[in-house]
Parts: sequence; structure tokens; C-alpha cells
Amino acid sequence: METQNNNPLLCDIESGICEMPDVSSTVLKGNGKAGGKPVKIIYFTDPICSSCWGIEPQLRKLKMEYGQNFEIDYRMGGLLPDWSYNSGGISKPSDVASHWDEVSQHYDMPIDGDVWLEDPLNSSYPPSIAFKAAQLQDSEKSVHFLRELREMVFLRKINITKWENLTIAAKKADLDIQQFEKDFNADANELFRFDLQLALQMGVRGFPTLFFVDGAGSEEKVYGTKPYSVYETALLKQLPTATKTKTDKNWEKLFVKFKTLTAREFSELSDTPRPETDGILQGLVKSGNLTELVTKNGSLWTVIV
Repeated sequence: METQNNNPLLCDIESGICEMPDVSSTVLKGNGKAGGKPVKIIYFTDPICSSCWGIEPQLRKLKMEYGQNFEIDYRMGGLLPDWSYNSGGISKPSDVASHWDEVSQHYDMPIDGDVWLEDPLNSSYPPSIAFKAAQLQDSEKSVHFLRELREMVFLRKINITKWENLTIAAKKADLDIQQFEKDFNADANELFRFDLQLALQMGVRGFPTLFFVDGAGSEEKVYGTKPYSVYETALLKQLPTATKTKTDKNWEKLFVKFKTLTAREFSELSDTPRPETDGILQGLVKSGNLTELVTKNGSLWTVIV
């Protein structure tokens, strides 16, 4: 399915891009160096970006193998301001449902599009602002929070624009809820607006977009959902001396690190052939090590602590 008329929710499956309309092509050079690590990855995303969900396996693997060489600077892109448009074959929430089901099959990542039929979202701005509020507290917890939001909307069909659902995700990410609410209603709004402006200045046309920036400000851009090797190559271009961390790919070690995994994520991280992963994971459910959340388009496995 092609992206027509730049409709932000009609992602181009082949290119792996959820595209935005009418943005500047001016790129900001030298955008923030990587702090204590040699490379910074500026990642423009959105909580409801289905193509961004499609690169979770690749990003998790990159963190696992090269995480000591880079930090990720998560920026929110504002994929769905509201429903005040009609373009690209999508004019109302129900139009998104079948598209998400198609995206799920293409990326082999479970997505249940029925959320758009049962409890549709009116905007991606509230969860984006909520992410900025989480980021104000703790960068690592904010990444956990974003993962919780995505699992809620893509697999559990939960409307993540509602405050009560944002609070549930914040609690799971171990955030201070009072501070979270305070920041959500104040500073996080300004930070979100800054992210939107930065996306315009950097010429971001859609999501996912990742800028690999070295210490001198040189950029390598990866646009859309790509195979793991593309992200690895971009990192190595910016830091040729980067070496892989030797990791234990045993299922126990992976679930200790990540807590929840899809079959494709488990395949990517453990180097297990994809046709074998479901059987292995279901065997771990039978042995009492994992639980399985079954959706119509795949499952999510969680370790039993």
C-alpha cells in the first residue's frame, strides 16, 4: 500500500515510512553531541507509529550489540494532531483498522487494528506529551514508558490518549505519578513543541527517522523501517572502531533484559530461525517460564518473575 497525499496514518509498507505533509528540507547540522558516548542517534518517532513498532527488533538488537557506543535521543513527531483532514484514503479512525492489520503481517510484529473500531484515538499528541513528561524524570524509564504505551495500543487495543491509561503505563514504568501529572500539564508541552520544531528544521518527513551523529556533528540518516544491517552500517560509518559486545543469547538472559518480546524480536535477538521461535516460546509457556498474550495478529511473551 502506498502513501497517498501524505496521510500520516497511511504508512508505506514497502519503504517502512509513516509520512508527514509539508515540512522543510533544511537540516540542522551538529545537533547535539553524544554526551559521554561517541555517537548520538536522534530518533524521531511517535507512540502510534506502526512502522516504528516495526523496527523495535532492530533497535533492541542494536542496543544489545553496540549500546556502549551510542545513546538514543528520543524525539516525538506529532503523527496525528487530530482528525481535521481527509486524504490518502483515511478520513476517520475506522479506516486505520485494516491498514494496521496489513502492517502487522508485513513487519511480522503483532498489531491489532481493532482499537480504531472499539476505542479510537483522536490524536497522538497526549501520549507524545506524556512521553516528554516521563523523559523529564528519567531517560531510561521514559523508554520503558514508551514501550508500555506501544504494547497497550498495538496489542491490547487500549486508547492511550486517555489520562487513566497514561497513568497505568507510568506506574508500570515506575514513574512518580504526581510529578508525571505536574510535568504533563506544564513543561512537557513546551518540550513537545520543541520536538515538533526540531523535526521541521531537520527535514523530517515521516517516521521512523534516525540521525546517527558523531562527535563532530556529521550525520548519517536512516529513513523508514530497514533491515538490521542498515542501522548497523550507519553506526559503523560514524564510528568505524565500534565493536560488538559479546552477549548471552539464552532466552533467560534476553527476558531479564527486555521483560517482553514478540516472536520476531526473540528471533532477531537470539539468532533463532524465525520458523522455530513460536514453538520455543510456547514451550516456555508450558514449562511455566513465560506468559503469552495472544492477539489476532501474533503474540507477546512476558517472563514470569
